[in-house]
Amino acid sequence: MLILMHRNATEAQIDAVCRRIEDAGNTANVLPGATRTAVAITGNENGIAPERFLGMPGVIDCVAVTNACRLVSREAHPQRTLVDVRGVTIGDGGLTTIGGPCAVESRDQVFRSAEIVAASGAKLFRGGAFKPRTSPYSFQGLKHEGLKLLDDVKREFDLRIVTEVRDSETLDAVELVADVLQIGARNMQNYALLEAVGKRRIPVLLKRGAGCTLNELFLAAEYILSLGNKQVILC
Repeated sequence: MLILMHRNATEAQIDAVCRRIEDAGNTANVLPGATRTAVAITGNENGIAPERFLGMPGVIDCVAVTNACRLVSREAHPQRTLVDVRGVTIGDGGLTTIGGPCAVESRDQVFRSAEIVAASGAKLFRGGAFKPRTSPYSFQGLKHEGLKLLDDVKREFDLRIVTEVRDSETLDAVELVADVLQIGARNMQNYALLEAVGKRRIPVLLKRGAGCTLNELFLAAEYILSLGNKQVILC
């Protein structure tokens, strides 16, 4: 269910709605909009009667959401999502270019690439330090040394870093360097990893898995949003 707040609803009124949702054992997801705020209820397997909210100050309507993507859908969030990546806005209608190599292989390679990316005017640099591969014998990335090189690039060229996080165990280390966490195609349905990045407050670039439907991509994004991280970029 989606609770629509009046355009002049106060923070206290929105907080009161959230408390009532949480007191019933559900999760409140505040969705700020261009003209008004909405509050989406997730986890309400038994349902909550709209009448519990319709009389509350600041509430103008309650709308049933039938879409399984309760937070990702336009039904719940009709306006564009704007993601701020250290001063670069993604989602405002402009074109954002992310440049860089698939994998970080050496200092010379990554610095040459960063120099070209920066000279082109791009603000975001991609490079993989941890690389999931089909074969266990293939190059798996420079790992922590690769993160160090990306951090050097970030400082030298003032580029925002987009790099893949492969598992929950390395998430903390990757987050120290990354401005955007990339979930690769192979991990699009790694639900433990989706939940882990959902608990962080850093933008996530979610890549569509091979053979996955759009609905499966949207539901993967739903995992992230449902845990509080609203900064999701679909790829």
